[in-house]
Amino acid sequence: MKIKVGVSNRHVHLKQSDLDILFGGELTVKNNLTQPGQFACNETVTIKTNKSEINNVRVLGPTRNYTQVEISKTDAYKLGLNPPVRTSGDLDGSEVVTIIGPKGTIETNGCIIADRHIHVTYEDKLKYNLPDKVNIKIDGIKKGIIEVNLKPSEVAFFELHLDTDDANAFLIKNGDEVEILDM
Repeated sequence: MKIKVGVSNRHVHLKQSDLDILFGGELTVKNNLTQPGQFACNETVTIKTNKSEINNVRVLGPTRNYTQVEISKTDAYKLGLNPPVRTSGDLDGSEVVTIIGPKGTIETNGCIIADRHIHVTYEDKLKYNLPDKVNIKIDGIKKGIIEVNLKPSEVAFFELHLDTDDANAFLIKNGDEVEILDM
């Protein structure tokens, strides 16, 4: 079975109380993302550490129950960090960063490198008898096989999410197709 690829650049998810400090208001939609109900915001922040900073980091909405900063390993080198590879929301032992918005600053221990994952509905996971992890075949000039976690939810667009480092390593981009081998 072939599925689409979504490449995820560095971004921030905010809980409401941190949004209030950083922006003093609501998120505004720049454009919708492929996952239902998810959107890129007009709002951006600066991520800062003792070593460096990265400006114009996009906030994604809607708000969540936690604040999380997702970066690539390349970003981590620039920032002088060693964040763990984690599933979204698993922030124990993650790196501490400062987030600077136009109205305020917060410090959070929510900086991770997001694991490779496939968004899938519970229904499709059962329908296709998919295990919790699958192998993905990537064709092209820099082909390969990678192991990927499934991220089931009630509502999802069936899509592989990779960070920019993974996508660049295989020379793939948003909308490219890959094949699930474990079916």
